[in-house]
Amino acid sequence: MAESKFKPLSFSTTMRNPERIAKFLNCLLPFENQTLTNEIIYEIIKNAIKLKIYKPNYAKRNYKEYYEEEELVFSDEIVDKIIDNSPQKHKEKDFDSGWPSRFDTIFKLPKEFGFIYYSMNEPIIITQIGHMLIDALNQKPENSEKIANIFLNAMMKYQSNNPYRKIKNSNVPLILLLQVINLLKNDPEENNAGIYRKELSLFICWPDSDYKKLYKTIKEIRKQRSYNYSDEYIYDICLRLLNTDNTIYVKKSKVCGEAIDEYIRKMRITGVISLRGNGRFIDFNEFEKNKIDYILKEYSEYPTFTNEKDFTNYMGKIDNNILEIKNVITVDIEDLKQKTIKQFAENKSKDYINNELKILCKKGTSKDPIIRFIPEPARFEFLTSIALVQQFDEITVIPNYPIDDEGLPTSTAGGNMGDIICHEDEFSSDVEVSLMCGRTEQVNNEIVPIRRHLIEMKNNNKNSYAIFIAPKIHEDTEQVAFIYKMRENLDILTYNILEFLEKISKIEKLHYLLNENKE
Repeated sequence: MAESKFKPLSFSTTMRNPERIAKFLNCLLPFENQTLTNEIIYEIIKNAIKLKIYKPNYAKRNYKEYYEEEELVFSDEIVDKIIDNSPQKHKEKDFDSGWPSRFDTIFKLPKEFGFIYYSMNEPIIITQIGHMLIDALNQKPENSEKIANIFLNAMMKYQSNNPYRKIKNSNVPLILLLQVINLLKNDPEENNAGIYRKELSLFICWPDSDYKKLYKTIKEIRKQRSYNYSDEYIYDICLRLLNTDNTIYVKKSKVCGEAIDEYIRKMRITGVISLRGNGRFIDFNEFEKNKIDYILKEYSEYPTFTNEKDFTNYMGKIDNNILEIKNVITVDIEDLKQKTIKQFAENKSKDYINNELKILCKKGTSKDPIIRFIPEPARFEFLTSIALVQQFDEITVIPNYPIDDEGLPTSTAGGNMGDIICHEDEFSSDVEVSLMCGRTEQVNNEIVPIRRHLIEMKNNNKNSYAIFIAPKIHEDTEQVAFIYKMRENLDILTYNILEFLEKISKIEKLHYLLNENKE
């Protein structure tokens, strides 16, 4: 058996967000407790392709219209054709090459996080926390607070040298991060600073759980360089930490770039980490200080495992205290939201914000040091709020998304309220945004609730109307909005994002859009 080596911490990017993980877990549900065989793997993969959550290149090239039109459903024959024409040149340990190995690649991260357990010729198990994640994401509205707690439960236990990894580095990445931040915040020389972004490479490569040594290392680097670190400088330290000079095996672009971004995403998904200084520093989310104190007290010492099932049993159980500990909020939440929106509106140009909206709706990749770490659906609400503030001088914009202590959204607005409420002159509007483009998603999940919200708003202000914005508006969405106008005199304006940005650029008041909805 080959000796384990020190390696940079690396999370799979196959599943970057909770929703995608839960959708794949849903694919496993029909097969729960069944013995995993190659035949079952093919059925699970077929299920994922049919549900359009796994998209082989052959399918994207040859069945593009199926992904653009929700109503088009893959037949069994088409799915078989997609699989036959998508050979997977891939091999994972203990799995046959091809699709069985691809299955392991897809589900490896949820397995490491304790959501599931599987092994060839053994029953497929969805753990307590796995079922909780599925239920939280299937709730209408989605339970964003519970989802954050589920990932916090996973990350506060996740070990770099877990039995699925078998590498030499030995620590719990989230605990290590919280411990070092805690020391820095209690150090009067550091002016309450958290972790400088470039210093995260050290965490990614740190060999053990000695947080005091890591803290002293950071202190020494800051004394020598005063935050003026080049990537090469940090990279050289990381190579020494990993006990290697192999720059092919350990790439600078990975350690000082890609791995940092993925590290931040995984830490922020827990809800306990905030970004400060335009994304240059990583710090505690002070709203979650009670949870942070509890985690540091209860999980700084932890059991280690060599057996995969034992590790899954440990990871797969929820610590109910995490669900029950309440936030510490000592500021006016609405005031903080407004300050943050105003700050972005003043510091970023209209073109910059509009471009971020276009990137989002085209499923591109943002380069902004803050915006790119906000989950996409919440990002849509945030950017739209900023765009409205930038465009109209006499408008009050009230987004309903929850925030961290920097005023940045942590998830989307709850389902029992509008995404963004605007007041302007004697008019009130409910601005709803969605990245979903399918008929059922837009009509049932968006337009029908918008109608309900709008009726409630009109009871308080007869001059109320709604705006629905998405990357693409389904023709049935427009038709249903028109029917509500004819039957109930409800103004629900529908725009794709490009059309909306063009429209508001040419008017002085948001409610001038109503002129287009008159008969």
